[in-house]
Amino acid sequence: MDLTSIILFTTVLAVTAGSPGPSIAALVARVLSRGPKSVLPFLAAMWIGEGLWLTAAILGLSYIAQTFATVFLILKWAGVAYLLYLAWRMWHAPTDPQDAAIPHSGGGWQLFGAGCAVTLGNPKIMAFYIALLPTLIDISAVTLSGWAELIAVMLVVLIAVDLAWVCAASAARRLLKSPDAIRIANRISASTMGGAALGIATRT
Repeated sequence: MDLTSIILFTTVLAVTAGSPGPSIAALVARVLSRGPKSVLPFLAAMWIGEGLWLTAAILGLSYIAQTFATVFLILKWAGVAYLLYLAWRMWHAPTDPQDAAIPHSGGGWQLFGAGCAVTLGNPKIMAFYIALLPTLIDISAVTLSGWAELIAVMLVVLIAVDLAWVCAASAARRLLKSPDAIRIANRISASTMGGAALGIATRT
């Protein structure tokens, strides 16, 4: 990959990934509700999902989005349903600071599944890799080493952007000490998560 293409890809990806959207809203809401450690499975799924989209675009499989539209529609609505479920759980979460810090058992795999559904079914991410990526780099000229470079760049950018959001949300969460403050944060998080679900549901 030539340096110009790498820089262009990095810049546009950073701007796109950093802009608030359904995935970021769900991420911030989870951190506010349960703390930064609880979002690691969700983050891993997001990064893997974007890697799959990047790989599909490079392999010239953009037609998958049209050929298997039903599959992606199912993924989209599965993500919406699970985000709404998380919003409901957050709304009714305990307000005692010690209780609120305890993650639910089995939540890791559930969050990983939610992250996959949200990433694979998010129209914003689809549009970036299927429609925008080919205008940034010459897909037909990408070799195996070029793919590896793009995957590495993608991971660095996404990790930096997403962890910045996690740190910001975590800093805000540390200010919440009283049960009333935790209740308000839970309700805000639930509303944000619900808004993320609505955002995915209404975008095409």
